[in-house]
Amino acid sequence: MYFMKILQWLTVLASSSFFSFAAHAEELPLGLTLPTYNKYIFGSEPQKFYMYTTRNFEGKASKPWTAGKYGNVRNLRRTPEGIIGTRFHEGIDIRPMKRDSAGRPLDYVRAIAKGKIVYVNSVAGNSNYGKYVVVQHNWGPKLGSLYSLYAHLDKADCKVGQLVDAGTVIAKMGYTGAGINRERAHLHLELVVMTQSDYAHWHAHYFGSKNVHGVHNGLNMNGLNIAELFIRHNKDKSLRLSDFISKIPVYFKVTVPRKSGLALDIAKRHPWMRKGDHAEATPSWEISYASSGFPLAVTPSLRKVSEPVVSYVKPTRSNHRYNTKGLITGSNRSASLTKIGLRTVSLLTGEFPK
Repeated sequence: MYFMKILQWLTVLASSSFFSFAAHAEELPLGLTLPTYNKYIFGSEPQKFYMYTTRNFEGKASKPWTAGKYGNVRNLRRTPEGIIGTRFHEGIDIRPMKRDSAGRPLDYVRAIAKGKIVYVNSVAGNSNYGKYVVVQHNWGPKLGSLYSLYAHLDKADCKVGQLVDAGTVIAKMGYTGAGINRERAHLHLELVVMTQSDYAHWHAHYFGSKNVHGVHNGLNMNGLNIAELFIRHNKDKSLRLSDFISKIPVYFKVTVPRKSGLALDIAKRHPWMRKGDHAEATPSWEISYASSGFPLAVTPSLRKVSEPVVSYVKPTRSNHRYNTKGLITGSNRSASLTKIGLRTVSLLTGEFPK
């Protein structure tokens, strides 16, 4: 009897180990490297890593390096919760390490991980990003494709379809794009998910202008905190992206009508985002968002709604608009979608006139 119990225990242990191994087998190591030789993000002098912006707050001019970080770091405002940044910065701005005698940056830009070049914008005037490159990364079927974006380049040294490794030179740092001058030359870096495969129709409906960037338009990208990911990965090379994402807190949820039995486009492409039984025919979806607007989960819901509604929000004393890129408004436990919020939700759900 004692022997049988030990055998059963070993069987359970082996089984659980197998399933744990199988889950991790669906996700590859990140293998990240910094895009330039600037490594001050890992030390005690982060001000040497981030490029500053100019600021005038309450009559006081400054050049804060913290405005080069990811998150609500720009356009300060005094609120019931203190002074907070109300303008969101989707990526990070990295200072150059070398300049020529005229002050032009000399740093080369490298791919942060193994992937494929999927887009090169070589015309600076076509985007606020200036000249920029997009690299597609696949860390396993569980995650789906993520993309790194490198902006404000002087020139790209790569072509669409090219395979790259972590550290492959793909461009040279510059100062192309809106609001950038030679003094503030830097690399703007993002790690994002693509919101919608059918971006072209959404863009045509809401803007009417020509979309020269296809699905790789910045409006179709949702960024993660790439700086925090670098720091955590530097301490733990075995870090999985799904574990990193799972630690991001939910700020608000939006329930939307389920107009077909199929999963949402973004949930099809990113299995980690699917929560609950997506095959069950429920009347709605509940989409969980980070404060940045990054979609964290899509869950079947039994709630009946005729239009998108905020079904949960993190309580706060200041206006939710300041904390969510203007996607929702209200305060405390009350919130509603703004015009920008409704437009953003329609992009994710694919529910817009075509």
